[in-house]
Amino acid sequence: MSNPATPAPTASDAPLLETVGLSKSFGPVEVLKDIGFDVRAGEVHAIIGENGAGKSTLMKLLAGHLQPSRGELRIDGETVALTGPVDAEQRGIVLVHQEILLAPDLTVAQNVYLGREIGNGLTVDDRAMNEGARKAVRDLGADIDPKAVVGRLSIARRQLVQIARVLLVPHRVVIFDEPTASLTPIETEALLKVIADIRAKGAAVLYISHRLQEVKEIADRVTVLRDGKLVATRQAADLQPLDMAKLMVGRDVAKLYPDHQAPADRETILEVEDFSVPFYARNASFKLGKGEILGFAGLVGAGRTELMEGIVGLRPGRGTIRLNGEPVRFPNVDASLKAGIVYLSEDRKGKGLLLAKDLGTNLTLAALGRFVRGLQIDRDREAAALDKAIGEFDIRTGRKDLLAGQLSGGNQQKLLLAKMMMLDPGIVIIDEPTRGIDIGTKEQIYKFIVKLAGEGRSVIVVSSEMPELIGICDRILVMRSGSIVGEVTGDEMSEDKIVVLATGVKTQEAA
Repeated sequence: MSNPATPAPTASDAPLLETVGLSKSFGPVEVLKDIGFDVRAGEVHAIIGENGAGKSTLMKLLAGHLQPSRGELRIDGETVALTGPVDAEQRGIVLVHQEILLAPDLTVAQNVYLGREIGNGLTVDDRAMNEGARKAVRDLGADIDPKAVVGRLSIARRQLVQIARVLLVPHRVVIFDEPTASLTPIETEALLKVIADIRAKGAAVLYISHRLQEVKEIADRVTVLRDGKLVATRQAADLQPLDMAKLMVGRDVAKLYPDHQAPADRETILEVEDFSVPFYARNASFKLGKGEILGFAGLVGAGRTELMEGIVGLRPGRGTIRLNGEPVRFPNVDASLKAGIVYLSEDRKGKGLLLAKDLGTNLTLAALGRFVRGLQIDRDREAAALDKAIGEFDIRTGRKDLLAGQLSGGNQQKLLLAKMMMLDPGIVIIDEPTRGIDIGTKEQIYKFIVKLAGEGRSVIVVSSEMPELIGICDRILVMRSGSIVGEVTGDEMSEDKIVVLATGVKTQEAA
């Protein structure tokens, strides 16, 4: 990835936005403690930290979605008390949320212009809005039909629509909360160029990301949060990604990927032959060995997720599947679960967990039969299982009565892993295992995946992060336009090789 932004010598020395002793408590729990930092016009200021460090809470305070418990927020040196997000937007502070906040039943154009529709006399000018929305998403490097219903788009494309909507608002400070977590490298490159353009026009950017190399490339300054406290603000030029990681977690994380070597003579556990998912995947064939970690790479829209959903019975598919040499058919997900295959969705909030339910309910839901006594759930047994999962998976929660939606993203992912492992599967399919997760939790999840393989389980990892596929997988299959177009293994497992197969276009390095 090229560096679209170099340090801006024209950035103003006077803070555009500043916090002094900013703190936030939820009941007795103080999640932010005396935060003092500033952002200047014409700079990108990155905010990094582990999940639960307080980054998103801080951003919501700055954008008016939350009110501080104490401390001050200053704009142009003047102390202000934001009454809400509308007030913040009117002052030029806009937030691109990590969560997708769009109306799924409306079109792309309708979402982009929702609340600010273009009029044409007494009616809405659909043509103008379609043209405007098409241009807005094209500026982000995407070609999305403005008439497409948002609910039918991939998570990555929904995120791009959400960014396009926010950037239509006149802005002085743009806050990006994990904007590239769902995006491919090519889409990320386009977004970073947009951010560089925002910066060049004199606006300020606050940028949250767990992708530390990305932070290194785009940021002028970096502020690190840990456990709700500010531990450092440094010039990005003075920090390498490993330096940032160490500041985030308070320890050395030089070895992110654990050692793993699948048995050379591994027996084949799963065979997929000429498998197709209508409109998404065509004639896919591959084998998965016992104790193997098999990666699936490709651009958004390549069909990776849909292929996996078809295999486990979440989508209609046709083709041949053999499990331990025997032909099987999974008409629904219950059938694949009974066969010992679990699928962890890329959309842990929408499809993996019940965010409005407590941790125990989420943990035991997939294996509920084990916790039923008569016509009631054995709550004591469920509580014991939760205690065990919290210990084994290091689910960090101050209270056990929290709702799943109150956990940080990393702890939600650990809860989802614990939930699916209640079924004691032989094959684990994990889609985007570390999306939106900090480096410390990534390290834990990678160790867990390698541990699964070491126990003789077989793992399929679908990921848009090429370094993690290269770091933990034995082989990587690459998909393009619904087809498996190649395999990389051994010394050939490089980002260049994957990009060539994923795009069909040779890079200069690979040419």
